[in-house]
Amino acid sequence: MLQEPKTILLWPAGAPGALGQDEADKPALTIYMPPNTTGPLTAVIIAPGGGYQRLSMNLEGREPANYFNAMGMAAFVLRYRLGPRYHHPIELGDAQRAIRTVRARADEWHIAGDRIGIMGFSAGGHLASTVSTRFDKGNPDAADPIDRVSSRPDFAVLGYPVISLVEPWTHQGSKTNLLGENPDSTLARSLSTDTQVGPATPPTFIYQTNADTTVPAENAVTYFLALRRAAVPAELHVFKDGRHGTGLGLTDPALSEWPKLLANWLRASGFLK
Repeated sequence: MLQEPKTILLWPAGAPGALGQDEADKPALTIYMPPNTTGPLTAVIIAPGGGYQRLSMNLEGREPANYFNAMGMAAFVLRYRLGPRYHHPIELGDAQRAIRTVRARADEWHIAGDRIGIMGFSAGGHLASTVSTRFDKGNPDAADPIDRVSSRPDFAVLGYPVISLVEPWTHQGSKTNLLGENPDSTLARSLSTDTQVGPATPPTFIYQTNADTTVPAENAVTYFLALRRAAVPAELHVFKDGRHGTGLGLTDPALSEWPKLLANWLRASGFLK
């Protein structure tokens, strides 16, 4: 039986570094479960885009979640804190907490603890790639049981991601909202996630269009090449046409093929049983 989506706070008692009590100060997950929840299910946490200033919760949140549900996967749409009110590392901490939360409660939600992925679009793709390159095993001595588990995603899906914060093809709006008006150049380079890929970076699927002028394809391509150099399994699809922000592209006959390619990749990679 299909369950109504339920939203939970990542820190019920208040998020660290919170600057207020509004909804925007309270990072959360909206839980979308498939009709059949007899697991263990593959799960994906979805980080919508919006330039680190807003969240495209429908096109890049609810719609992908429904698509994953139709494949028998659990999906969690992440509401993370945004600039210019919040800067790095707040956004990263919210995403890491989301992964830890799903992993810590995997048994409760009938989820396979080793099949928890992250998906992100545009600036959410930057966040997903940041989580893919900055993770830890958890603190076994932490008082909060959620903090005891790993924040490493088992796979990543990037849709037209922002990757570099230093190259000419940087999305300046995302960079400014994440780091402020005059960011430290060393920090900006270290948050250009193509520079942080290593052998432990999770297998990654990347979708991009060649016609995207907002976040040019150089971002996706440089990240793919970094994955390739690190011998991380990766797949990149660059479609000829399509503006920025197409989501799953379900209304476009050409672009609507990419979610099918993703489903094939998940199966071939062993993440979708």
